[in-house]
Amino acid sequence: MKNWTQTVSGLMVLLAAMTAPAVMAQSAADYPSKPVTMVVGFPPGTATDSVGRIIGERLGVRLGKPFVIENKAGQGGSIGAAAAAKAPPDGYTLLVSATAPMATNHHLYAKLPYDSSRDFAPIGLHSWLPYALVVNANLKINTLAELLERAKAEPGKLSYASIGNGTTSHLLMSMLMYQTGTKISHVPYKGSAQAQTDLIGGHVDMTFDTMVSVMPHVKAGTLKALAVSTLTRSKFSPEIPTLNELGVTDFDAGAWLGLLAPAGTPKPIVEKLSRELSAVLDEPETQKRLLALGAEIIKSTPDEFTAFIKSEREKWGNRVRQSGAKLE
Repeated sequence: MKNWTQTVSGLMVLLAAMTAPAVMAQSAADYPSKPVTMVVGFPPGTATDSVGRIIGERLGVRLGKPFVIENKAGQGGSIGAAAAAKAPPDGYTLLVSATAPMATNHHLYAKLPYDSSRDFAPIGLHSWLPYALVVNANLKINTLAELLERAKAEPGKLSYASIGNGTTSHLLMSMLMYQTGTKISHVPYKGSAQAQTDLIGGHVDMTFDTMVSVMPHVKAGTLKALAVSTLTRSKFSPEIPTLNELGVTDFDAGAWLGLLAPAGTPKPIVEKLSRELSAVLDEPETQKRLLALGAEIIKSTPDEFTAFIKSEREKWGNRVRQSGAKLE
């Protein structure tokens, strides 16, 4: 009797193993059968939100079900990342993540309720966001050289806004101060909209933020762009020089955006989403809309994205230590 029971149990295990791939394939073929939530760890109107809405809209059109943005802002994007990490791994909750939650925040916060290296199934990269250093148009500073001259003459008197402690905008200014030997006072906000409102109003003097967020104000004349944060000029505004050109050598940083699912999401669903994301990024209309925001398209496979996150964690860890950035 014991041998017979063991045989039956073994056959059941074997049958389950044989049928699982077929069930998963069928699941992927039927996916999605209901609306999909795309968590964004930043407020509405930020670059991550704006780009995520375009990606979600196009995925919804291609896959026949709504892809709905849900904003869960806070802790440099980590609150949204934690929520997505804890969601059921069925493909119906995804994360639109920027650099900070995946690569930076682990080096800034003593404890996070998720681990970017094990709690997600990366789907693919989709956007690269150059940052611009902008100042209030009434500050009477027209060049980076003038800004650095004043900052050195009056340490701590000038101020800069960031979209939160530990965010890319915070770290970029820390890097700039480190490389130029300047001291500029930090004023953290909860998002781009609040930071830029106070910058335009003259309550703070400058900020690093994505070109997606700041260029409408630059074009309106309320902000003045001094430089971009990458080694090459942005296709969106090629007239703005790079920091590297202006003497802050080897300054090359920005934010990437990618799409992820909770760890354990069936591989066929991850692969399907990756294929559809790639197809969305190949659409001329999508490319036009993203470029109009100041976002540049980048693509990857799930495996490439996984390796990329690992390398970014290492790179930003070095930058955090070098810059001396601290959470306040």
